[in-house]
Amino acid sequence: MHYRTASPASPEPDGTSPIPLVMLHASPGSAKLLEPLIARLGNSRTVYAPDTLGNGDSSAPVSDQVDIRYFAQVHVQAIDQLGIERFDLYGSHTGANIACEIAIAYPGRVRKLILDGVSQYTDDERDDMLKHYAPGVDIDMNGGQLAWIYQFVRDVYLFWPWYKRDAAHRRSIGLPSADELHDKAVEVIKATRTYHIPYRAAIGYDKTSRLPMVRVPTLLACAQTDMFLEYFDRICRLMPEARPLITAGTGNAEALENTVAQYLAFLDAQDENTYLI
Repeated sequence: MHYRTASPASPEPDGTSPIPLVMLHASPGSAKLLEPLIARLGNSRTVYAPDTLGNGDSSAPVSDQVDIRYFAQVHVQAIDQLGIERFDLYGSHTGANIACEIAIAYPGRVRKLILDGVSQYTDDERDDMLKHYAPGVDIDMNGGQLAWIYQFVRDVYLFWPWYKRDAAHRRSIGLPSADELHDKAVEVIKATRTYHIPYRAAIGYDKTSRLPMVRVPTLLACAQTDMFLEYFDRICRLMPEARPLITAGTGNAEALENTVAQYLAFLDAQDENTYLI
């Protein structure tokens, strides 16, 4: 499992250090997409951000028929290899699903949990997305997979879901910069053969039954521009003890600073022994 890390340039004056933060990225792509958050949060604590198996530079899962619990377990195995016992945990989209399962299975090890963007599909929506959202990609001699992946990555910003390219499903956030779009496409191209495995596990994850089982202090966040904002109220009802927060996201420097400040306020608050936050 490949991971990125950041840590403060100098130790705390009293020689102590905050509990480490593990960050789990969204699909598709890799932890590279979290680099702005990793860098800012790494100014005050050590951050570890792995590429999910089947994404970025990590190895493939053991099978193409694995679920979110599998991803949670292999992430904990990686955390163990890093020598980390207790940690704060952040997850976005697919990473939020994995983070939920880690928190459910290891409540004594997860001090605080940040969930950034969580969906809750109806049965029909889930079935439709499992069929269409993350298909396997054929690799051909003409490089057709390169064009398909670039268009797939681009169209996620234009439509929700991306494969329903009509006015009713149009998003209004616009495209990111060419550099950001290129970087994301490259990370998905690395995982052409396997990107769909964690994606399908996330789409099939039963959040209705699992989210109420989380028993660690939780910040339930969602960016104003996140397509999952439409599910926010429903997710809040599943986790009534969690602290809800709609953020400005990380799309520009000001929004990034505001979001980081809100995350740090939650992580640094002295309420870790209280679930009702």
